[in-house]
Amino acid sequence: MLAAAALISLSSVGVADAAPAPAQNDFLARLNALCGQRFEGRVVTTDAADAKFASERLIMHVRDCSPDEVRIPFAVGEDRSRTWVVTRTDSGLRLKHDHRHEDGTTDVLHWYGGDTANPGTDERQEFPVDGESIALFNANDAGVSTTNVWAMEVHPDRMFAYELRRSNRHFRVEFDLTKPVAE
Repeated sequence: MLAAAALISLSSVGVADAAPAPAQNDFLARLNALCGQRFEGRVVTTDAADAKFASERLIMHVRDCSPDEVRIPFAVGEDRSRTWVVTRTDSGLRLKHDHRHEDGTTDVLHWYGGDTANPGTDERQEFPVDGESIALFNANDAGVSTTNVWAMEVHPDRMFAYELRRSNRHFRVEFDLTKPVAE
């Protein structure tokens, strides 16, 4: 009986070792695979509020990569104030928005975002707004953002997407991963 229990125990260790990595680990690995590269994107939604973004050159630069964090500066024309920061947490992934002024000081709306609420997939992760961000938005007359859900998608050798959804808004930018750009 003891030998059978040991055999079952050993076989379950082998099975666990052979199991695929969780979707969030795979997603972060997909981001890391893009490290050092820049890609041009375009707004694919048609909300009038996005006209300024849609008229500018949009560049994402995947950089400052590690197994636990990836920073992605997002340039809108000459405006280089935005960086998306995806970090591994004990329970999933976190997306934060690092917004800074031209001199490097933080914007009043800085470090907002959220944590994943489910495993997502290796291609898509969603980040519902967190409590800290809700408090920040409410304190700065941005209460409309308290229902935000951000998403990112990585489809290797094809497309990266950044998305924002809430009851009255849908914003999505897609970047062509087949054509890295120099600057």
